[in-house]
Amino acid sequence: MTEAAPLLAARGVSKSFFGNPVLRDVSIALLPGRVHALLGENGAGKSTLINILSGALPADDGAVEIDGRPVARMTPSEARQGGIAVVQQELSLTASLSIAENIGLGAYPRRFGMVDYRALAARARSVCALVGLDEPLSTPVGALPLGRRQMVEIAKALYREPRVLILDEPTSSLSATETAILTKLLERLRAQGVAILYISHRLNEVMALCEHVTVLKDGRVTADQPLAGTDAAGLVRLMVGRDPGDLFPRWQPSASTNPVVSVKDFSAGLARDIDLEIRTGEVLGIGGLVGQGQEDLLLGLYGAIPAVAAAAKVNGTSALPAGVPQANALGLAYVPADRKREGLHLIHSIATNLMLPDLARVPALRIRRRSAERATVRDLASRFAIKGDPARQAQALSGGNQQKVALAKWMPHDPLVLLLNDPTRGVDVETKREIYIMLRKFAAAGKAVVLLSSDTPELVHVCDRVAVMREGRLVAMLSHDELSEERIVAAAVGAGRQKQAA
Repeated sequence: MTEAAPLLAARGVSKSFFGNPVLRDVSIALLPGRVHALLGENGAGKSTLINILSGALPADDGAVEIDGRPVARMTPSEARQGGIAVVQQELSLTASLSIAENIGLGAYPRRFGMVDYRALAARARSVCALVGLDEPLSTPVGALPLGRRQMVEIAKALYREPRVLILDEPTSSLSATETAILTKLLERLRAQGVAILYISHRLNEVMALCEHVTVLKDGRVTADQPLAGTDAAGLVRLMVGRDPGDLFPRWQPSASTNPVVSVKDFSAGLARDIDLEIRTGEVLGIGGLVGQGQEDLLLGLYGAIPAVAAAAKVNGTSALPAGVPQANALGLAYVPADRKREGLHLIHSIATNLMLPDLARVPALRIRRRSAERATVRDLASRFAIKGDPARQAQALSGGNQQKVALAKWMPHDPLVLLLNDPTRGVDVETKREIYIMLRKFAAAGKAVVLLSSDTPELVHVCDRVAVMREGRLVAMLSHDELSEERIVAAAVGAGRQKQAA
């Protein structure tokens, strides 16, 4: 059978920034009705290639073709006219606008020169139905949780009726239900002849959804082949250039029976009536379906949202933190899920971001010790293997290196408890392993980690205990020897009886 002609292709594309090559002679062809995986470690060049294919960046050499026609200079306008839509990992939504306004942004239907809001609502409603968005169309996007914002971003791409759909880590913030909806949607689009480029670090999704894979390493294509006959370990070898070690470090118990944080009848936001102990030396996992109050539990403990408790003790203080500064003073540190909006100042340098907690503690008029700062930055960059000149803007880093900065910035202040909200979301397998090792070392040093994760295998292999939440309540506490993906999921959906314990 003759293979269909590509709807979109890159031929021998190269790109450099400030003399540093990011893509080197890269070719890829997206065929109608095929889900094509693009894999590679953070920093391999995936985002740059996406930006070139969608016209956001020009290539230095090579060409982009639409329907076999070379495009002299690919622009976002050319891409839209060619039916190319991109769902970026970092969302491009406007928080103050409604769901409908975001979905149609840049392509509003018009009547008599004015926006036709009735037509906009009708079209937005139809694409929302495809992705399971049932919130009122007038809802400001800024009021939605991260997973629902991700579905708005996907609906925005569908609104343009794409012939080519590029998805960058589309499930990184989705619940299991939302992921299932997306899977069915992709099957439908594939049947309609849409070419789909799928970027994900979740290799089980890649194996289940995709038919073909292109792998980038250090800006070069190291593989371009059908997925049939390839297993997940083989994909990792292609990405990292060697046999993969075990992703998860060997678990060794270090937990004590000494609580550094304990709360009784704790409530904050959606989290309600929770009894919980966080013990020194442990990694305590927080699991459950997305949006069940897990994030509010962390934010309440951190003093970032109002919280109440019948009794509380935090590092010897018999009260909850009254705010973030007091939480920091008590030895608590928080790393948010949305690193770009909440964890980092992207336009500032890597060095400035690494020193952010320190800057917040130092009076404005105090003369700072620049040499000491530089030494701290060098030490953190070395310890966390953060790549890049510390003077560069944080936005120039790959997602994995940005996450390392978001974690590393707290280390100079020797926190006793790390509250982590999905810290491995959207990072590659090698960076995940580095983070897991760091968390276990942190716990083994007599500290405590609270790991909220949407990645169930991560909870099973990294944690000493896992607290499972459903509808804002703590419904199960599983010790390490009880942990399995099946037990966590069963507790999350309310199937079977689960052990209740603090």
